[in-house]
Amino acid sequence: MNGLIHHIDLNASDLAASKRVYGLLLDALGYTCVREDGECEWDIRTPQGFASIGLKQARLSGPAHERYAPGIHHLAWSVENRAEVDRIHALLRDAGARILDAPALYPEYSADYYAVFFEDPDGIKLEVLNAPSFSKR
Repeated sequence: MNGLIHHIDLNASDLAASKRVYGLLLDALGYTCVREDGECEWDIRTPQGFASIGLKQARLSGPAHERYAPGIHHLAWSVENRAEVDRIHALLRDAGARILDAPALYPEYSADYYAVFFEDPDGIKLEVLNAPSFSKR
């Protein structure tokens, strides 16, 4: 399928701390860790295609991530149902991830948009959602 995102690489100020959050999240979403050699990479194959998410140790220090500055605002992953959103929220909460907003409905996005919002250790906003009608627009 043309146009799907193939891969995203993120720089982390603390690779080990970021690996704990992304590893927990991506494993729960069905990704497979395929690389852990100073960098980390998780891959997933679906009927729609292939995607990869990588983490690299940042080589430069800089200001904390600001989601309203140029660059990434947030990353979001969809799941099959609300129970998956709740399950992943519980995993992240129990692991000490910074939860921004517990699972809830967000009707301003669509009538059935159910999501949890959280941050990685560098302050990048992440989201897991279920919104069947949103994906059909």
